[in-house]
Amino acid sequence: MFKIVRKKVLNPTVTLMEIEAPLVAKKAEPGQFIILRTDENGERIPLTVADFDRNKGTVTIIFQVVGATTEKLNHLNEGDFLQDFVGPLGKATHTDGLKKVAVVGGGVGCAIAYPVAKKLHSLGCEVHAICGFRTKDLVILEDEFKNASSKFVLMSDDGSAGEKGLVTDALKKLIEGGEKYDEVITIGPLIMMKFVCQLTKEYNIKTVASMNPIMIDGTGMCGGCRLTVGGKMVFACVDGPEFDGHQIDFDEAMSRSNMYCGFERHKYEATCNLFKEVK
Repeated sequence: MFKIVRKKVLNPTVTLMEIEAPLVAKKAEPGQFIILRTDENGERIPLTVADFDRNKGTVTIIFQVVGATTEKLNHLNEGDFLQDFVGPLGKATHTDGLKKVAVVGGGVGCAIAYPVAKKLHSLGCEVHAICGFRTKDLVILEDEFKNASSKFVLMSDDGSAGEKGLVTDALKKLIEGGEKYDEVITIGPLIMMKFVCQLTKEYNIKTVASMNPIMIDGTGMCGGCRLTVGGKMVFACVDGPEFDGHQIDFDEAMSRSNMYCGFERHKYEATCNLFKEVK
């Protein structure tokens, strides 16, 4: 059992939890993920490591309430326990030798982008962080990104926070303004990452995208997280979750990610109704 030692609501649909998991914290690195179960009958869901504290033996996760399991998870509080918390899984973000990097995050994907920016910043890399949200009310980790980057650009679709526009607008402005990056790292909605990668391909800038497809076991055995990268099939859980953004078949990934939207929504509504009945 794994104790929830801290819970913080970041916005109406996104929650942060710090979990007591010393063995995971000991090995965790930015870019990796864990798989958890809320209870012995719960489903397995993957969540990226948002932060970790080796001294305290804790791992931080940040999740958006979109399905039945995240709804259940959001009803747990400090002092409650998770049934399972397995990891770290996947390959850590490659940071060696990078001198100047643009980290581009969108929505809750910024929670995954933050530890990457933090690690690069701690290594002396010049980090330019670009974070995009639909509106001001959905902004998360603004202060954390400011502390982990030498340049921070906040974008919002409606202009209520930072500059109005898309993350690609900000990235293009920086590139055309003379900024030269060793690499661009993008994490967020698939459609956002697709257009970030299309943009950087025009300027021949190496780009890494963090993928979060449907996943079940996290060991490469189920095949649920398969992607096509460079014309070959790979598994996000063991081969990734980060891949060459210019080689990813984003259209296929988006099609697969939408396959279970109806089922997910049905289970979410059923779970919400269950909690209402309990109250």
